[in-house]
Amino acid sequence: MTKAENDVVITGIGIVSSLGVGRQAHLSALTNDDTVEPVLDTESFAPYPVHPLPEINWSDQIPRRGDQRQMENWQRIGVFTAGLALDDAGLKEDLDACSTMDMVVAAGGGERDISVDTMIVNEAAKRNDRDMVLNEKLTTELRPTLFLAQLSNLLAGNISIVHKVTGSSRTFMGEESAGISAVATLFERIRAGQTSHALVGGAYNAQRPDMHLVYEGMQTLEQGSWRPLWERTGDTGGIITGSASAFLVLESRAHAEARGATIHARIDAVEGDRGKRDEGRMESRLERMADIIDAPDSPDTLVMSGASGAHDLTEREKAFLDKRYGSGLLRGYSGVIGHSLEAQFPIGIALAAMALGSQGRYGRFDPVCEGVMDKAAQRAVVTSVGFYHGEGLAGLAADL
Repeated sequence: MTKAENDVVITGIGIVSSLGVGRQAHLSALTNDDTVEPVLDTESFAPYPVHPLPEINWSDQIPRRGDQRQMENWQRIGVFTAGLALDDAGLKEDLDACSTMDMVVAAGGGERDISVDTMIVNEAAKRNDRDMVLNEKLTTELRPTLFLAQLSNLLAGNISIVHKVTGSSRTFMGEESAGISAVATLFERIRAGQTSHALVGGAYNAQRPDMHLVYEGMQTLEQGSWRPLWERTGDTGGIITGSASAFLVLESRAHAEARGATIHARIDAVEGDRGKRDEGRMESRLERMADIIDAPDSPDTLVMSGASGAHDLTEREKAFLDKRYGSGLLRGYSGVIGHSLEAQFPIGIALAAMALGSQGRYGRFDPVCEGVMDKAAQRAVVTSVGFYHGEGLAGLAADL
């Protein structure tokens, strides 16, 4: 592909997951061995296993303790990871660049007041007028200041405060689709010349019982011990969530080269869609998006699948990937870091860009269903099939 000034390139990668903190820690965990071993907590939320946060010194990226205290944990994870991305891009101390940097964030609805939720559930079990119970407790137990601290756009707000990223800001909500839309929006803006450098990403805290209640309300969670992702198929499928975050610094090629930035990878296309999934409609959408992505079915194409593990969706996505990219190097990243909802798509792009930029060879995330990566990938396809709705694909390439 001919290089152009408005190519969208990744110059900064910030990532946090159960495997570690930062790009180098993840490369070390993913490339050292033939098979990557997941990190799990099977006790804290039993019977539901989670991929927990690693030890993090928040002060490395959020110096003021007051800033740390006023954030919910998912916000703290995201602000920290955004700082890692700015550091990696060499822009953390460039106040002029940060002041004109645009930002798009994928965020959830904030963390719940677990004690109030528990009170409502316990009271509702004793009465039949449950609508009245809900209204009574919401008007007497919730604190307005707590509600304000949970607003979704406060992740972007806190990044602006802590890291001085003060260009335009936009927040998307809507599970995995939020992450897809966030990346797609900035990709198109840079391609169109509407912005030259931007920050995009999302964060998710899986170590919270309220989200386990949401997932299990749809009977989608794995219980007991860990199983490889591609074994969680059909009616026995189940999601294992993971606390994780990824932020990316995206630039036009002209802007990146003018400042001598290191380019990890190039993004060639990003597509998202949603709709009904019966009668093969999901597969039809995936085929349409794959045609636009136009990545080759080749042994040097890395296929980073964000399959969640949910019910038959994982089985259907794998069938599609086997048909479309059967010669590629498949890696289902939820199997080693967990499912991270709004952050899922940015994390997949970060992992793909890391492999392309380092020319590293990832170990198998599933020792049975994934082949050995015996040479470095030159292209990558990243997928995110939402556990309930929404699908997205991205095509990346090594910028050689």
